[in-house]
Amino acid sequence: MWKGWLLSIGMVLSWAASMPVSPEAIKEMIQGDLDYLSSFYKDLHLHPEISLQEDQTSRKLAETMRELGFEVTENVGGFGIVALLRNGNGPQILYRTDMDALPMYEKTELPYASSVEIVKDGTTVGTMHSCGHDMHMTTWLGVARTMVKLKSQWRGTLMMIGEPAEEIGQGSKMMLDAGLYDRFGVPDYGIGIHCNPTLPAGQMGYGKGFTMANTESIDIRIFGVGAHGASPHMSIDPVVIAAEMVMDLQTIVSRSVPPTESAVVTVGAIKGGTVHNIIPDEVTLLLTVRTFKEEVRQLVHRRIKEIAYGTALAAGLPEDKMPVVTIPDVYTPANFNNSDLVDQLRLSAAKTIGSELVAETEPLMIGEDFSRYGQTPEQVPTVLCWLGTVPDERLERSDLPGLHSPYYYPAIEKSLITGISVTVQSLLDLMPVN
Repeated sequence: MWKGWLLSIGMVLSWAASMPVSPEAIKEMIQGDLDYLSSFYKDLHLHPEISLQEDQTSRKLAETMRELGFEVTENVGGFGIVALLRNGNGPQILYRTDMDALPMYEKTELPYASSVEIVKDGTTVGTMHSCGHDMHMTTWLGVARTMVKLKSQWRGTLMMIGEPAEEIGQGSKMMLDAGLYDRFGVPDYGIGIHCNPTLPAGQMGYGKGFTMANTESIDIRIFGVGAHGASPHMSIDPVVIAAEMVMDLQTIVSRSVPPTESAVVTVGAIKGGTVHNIIPDEVTLLLTVRTFKEEVRQLVHRRIKEIAYGTALAAGLPEDKMPVVTIPDVYTPANFNNSDLVDQLRLSAAKTIGSELVAETEPLMIGEDFSRYGQTPEQVPTVLCWLGTVPDERLERSDLPGLHSPYYYPAIEKSLITGISVTVQSLLDLMPVN
């Protein structure tokens, strides 16, 4: 009799444990974690490490994930980490955070502002998490802590990765080249979040299809014939050639790219010459080029070369002094969000924060190397979504510094609650018990 009663009680407890947890209960769990997570965030913000130098940051994340019971592998492509939590049969889901900061001085004057300086290329510079990677990491950790507590609510494998070198567009390639999918399995889905400097904290944003652009750095090395500044007739002036090229390059988007397509060609730097009265014999243009579609990307490449060579020919330069256009083979590919997965994640977000706080976002011409996780031969469906981070007081005074601004900072607690709760609900919905 007692054995049967105990068995019945056990069955009831097991059934109760597997009952779906409410979004409100998830938020209460996160609320109880906020002091720890806020401190974790501030420590990350105080100790930023730039691309390819994320040693202490990755160690801290790896140690914390081991304490939670994840199987952790370090140094997967630079300082990349992979943390697996296996919880029965079910889908394997990749969830990425990036880890690197930027080489720039912080000007927020926050009590936890970074004062870390490094020497980069012979120059002393500051370091700052001005792209929100510290918020990404803390949200990622909060999701891990919550999913461990909710192990009865889901089945499958969490594949949580800490990516280095995202700011230079190389981290995902480094991890994939190090055998990410061969060593740890091909995920069924891949998801990530990114701070948004215009969405209010408390909101999430999702876009379908192309959401971020192919990002390329292209160099044009222009040659000429140097002379005294007082004798320009004895030169073929590469400064003037460069100036003409800069203006002509702007016609690529306005006159060569179809009006229904998107592209950006920006000359970010002109380097050449030494003093006022010498016409140099060489000038270099540094370009950033942004596109979505491959055919548009190739069109822009062709027109850059044609303009460079045509301008040089018109200036009277011989064949052996034609410009050299350098287009690297490695670039950051455009991010493409899987439409079906976006629909599922939007439903999970609406369940958590209400449909009125789930925004439909437009494509941007910025770059993000998260895109590569869905562009391997396995064609993993991936989505990179936006986390609203703007504090209420900044909204009221229309003070909205962008990402990579020395004045950018997120609303800590509101951003964490939103990012963690929505991501947890999304994972639970993608990894159901039954």
